[in-house]
Order: sequence, then structure tokens, then C-alpha cells
Amino acid sequence: MVALQIRDVPEDIRDRLAAIAAERGQSLQTYLFDLINDEVRRRDNLAVLEQFSAKRHGTRLTTGDVVGALEHSRSERDRTLDSPIGEAE
Repeated sequence: MVALQIRDVPEDIRDRLAAIAAERGQSLQTYLFDLINDEVRRRDNLAVLEQFSAKRHGTRLTTGDVVGALEHSRSERDRTLDSPIGEAE
């Protein structure tokens, strides 16, 4: 593992960060590590979402295809539920 150092942090900012860490029952180092880790994870999540929005992955179905399939399935279900038991087609 490597060590990171941040220079020229104003004391009031350091004190506020230490207070937040204390409220969470963490050391300042652990709290800052969690912040950095969360930021990296968010960036990874954004990259995944961008891949899906670019339609490089996922379905090729249009919204109309999905709506049509749902309507067809629902009408079949309703037709089956309206039929007496044993007469479903």
C-alpha cells in the first residue's frame, strides 16, 4: 500500500473533518480513506452507467417492443382469468 499526504490543509477544515470522523466513531485516517474509496466507487458506477447509456450493452428492444409484449401478456392473462376453470386455451 502507499501513503498519501495532503499539504496546506487549513486547520479549521482539518478540525471539522476530525469532528465528523469522531461522530462516526472513526479515526480521521479511516474516515478520509472511506471518503476516497467512496469517490472511486462512484466513478466506477458512473462509467458503467455511461456504457449502458451508449447502448453498447443491454437490449436492442425498443420501448414499443416492450410495451407491446406487456400488453399482449396482460391480455392473455386476462383472457385466461376470465375463462372458467378448465376452459383456458
